[in-house]
Amino acid sequence: MKFFVSTGEASGDLHLSYLVKSVKSRYKDVDFVGVAGEKSKKEGVEILQDISELAIMGFTEAIKKYKFLKQKAYEYLQYIKDNQIENVILVDYGGFNVKFLELLKNEIMDIKIFYYIPPKVWIWGEKRVEKLRLADYIMVIFPWEVDFYKKHNIDAVYFGNPFTDFYKKVERTGDKILLLPGSRRQEIKAMLPVFEEIINDLKNDKFILKLNSEQDLVYIENLKKYTNLEIIIDKKLKDIVGDCKLSVATSGTVTLELALFALPSIVVYKTSLINYLIGKYILKIGYISLPNLVLDDEIFPELIQKDCEAKNIEKHMKKILENL
Repeated sequence: MKFFVSTGEASGDLHLSYLVKSVKSRYKDVDFVGVAGEKSKKEGVEILQDISELAIMGFTEAIKKYKFLKQKAYEYLQYIKDNQIENVILVDYGGFNVKFLELLKNEIMDIKIFYYIPPKVWIWGEKRVEKLRLADYIMVIFPWEVDFYKKHNIDAVYFGNPFTDFYKKVERTGDKILLLPGSRRQEIKAMLPVFEEIINDLKNDKFILKLNSEQDLVYIENLKKYTNLEIIIDKKLKDIVGDCKLSVATSGTVTLELALFALPSIVVYKTSLINYLIGKYILKIGYISLPNLVLDDEIFPELIQKDCEAKNIEKHMKKILENL
């Protein structure tokens, strides 16, 4: 049996890699091919398209890449038809995968579609639920999402969250500060100047900057001169947090991992003004990081847009460290 897979970001690739590993441990005659990244490739996924070309941050870039992504959707559709693939797994990446879901169901009558980590409709608005009815199977990573979908007469299965299985019991003995600029090019470019100012201001502190890929090295030439900074590429977070006392992290799935590690953290985020204003209008949430959303409480301070400045971050860092 062969599955076509579709994801578009580093976090989705990570979740997909765990899913593939779990399936392959039980069924030996299953193959996976499609759109994924390095982590899924290591688990045996045949890469048709690498996710490095697909990552999108914000509404404006989504508009710019609309034609490109539409073309890709039809290319993937044709591949599925040509190879007579009957099963598709969509992982996260709602801006693309929801439209891809509609396209597949319109074009291939008997296709079976599994949506793993569907869009957080409880954030974006419940109108999106109707489109998700097209999926044959919905698999979620938070148990309370099952009840949410049940309320809308949609069956959803709680798959579990791989992070709770893979990221536990890390002893923290180090004194370094972990900087996580995100996985998307725009996120990295937005946060690195802020991180550089912090590194320069706090010369007596030791920092670790974690990047996801060697491709990101092009953005950090200015940082290589700092002797109090260690740069790490594509290393598992659980192998780093033991050396750290605090993290400053760009909002994303990584914040959930940090919460599971019980590493004190500050969540930061910067985007263009138009993206921020559109997001503020559309999103129906009070928080942006997953731990705060799940618990409906600010367990991690969130510094967004104009609040995401070096001096402000340093003030919060000092407050946290004084209470450790």
